Amino acid sequence: MPQDPLEAGAVDPASPPEPRDLAATDFLDHGDAAVRQFVEEVTAGTDSDAGRAAAIFAAVRDRIWYDPHHITRDRSDYRASAVLAGSQRWCVPKAVLLVAGARAAGIPSRLGFADVRNHLQSRVLAERMGTDVFHWHGYGVLWIDGRWRKASPAFNAELCARFGTEPLEFDGQSDALLHAFAGDGRRYMEYTLDRGVYADLPLDTIFADFDHLYGGTALGSGPIDDPAFAPAPGRS
Repeated sequence: MPQDPLEAGAVDPASPPEPRDLAATDFLDHGDAAVRQFVEEVTAGTDSDAGRAAAIFAAVRDRIWYDPHHITRDRSDYRASAVLAGSQRWCVPKAVLLVAGARAAGIPSRLGFADVRNHLQSRVLAERMGTDVFHWHGYGVLWIDGRWRKASPAFNAELCARFGTEPLEFDGQSDALLHAFAGDGRRYMEYTLDRGVYADLPLDTIFADFDHLYGGTALGSGPIDDPAFAPAPGRS
């Protein structure tokens, strides 16, 4: 039976922001010069927390091509600065970069996690994982205009087009989680288990659960031939 999120180190998701929700950590290293430059660049011209959050979300979503195959155990690959440089491209590190970027912009932010059933994953990925459930899907939780807003920057717009669905849009005023349906009406994603909200990345817990739930098959850095997730020409 899954552990209660609060017992696993999660925070009360309804609790108001605390200083730790703006703090830099080893993973959320928003004091890094490259991270700060990235945030300053993408938020130029915005004049509200909602606008800054939306701009950071869009940049994280589309500048980093989603790759669920290349998953390493190297902790340094999960620092926001490393994710920005392309070290890791799946949902959890992209959420790390979103949250670090939001904190750099002065927006209190946390990491949220949930199990997600994906009905449109590729054959290669389904065979590798042995299930259509993505455990510990990561997203950002941002404090904007007195409320916590959830946003998932995992799937870039080009990849969404390949799967026949619109990319998620985040305006800083409403939640932007995974699509329930694809563009043709087929079931796409559904959240099946809330894993909680955290002030920092619980990477050891995530990997321990991956080993138990996937038998180690979800972790690996070897080359995978999966055209469904291959970057478009000119993208890396």
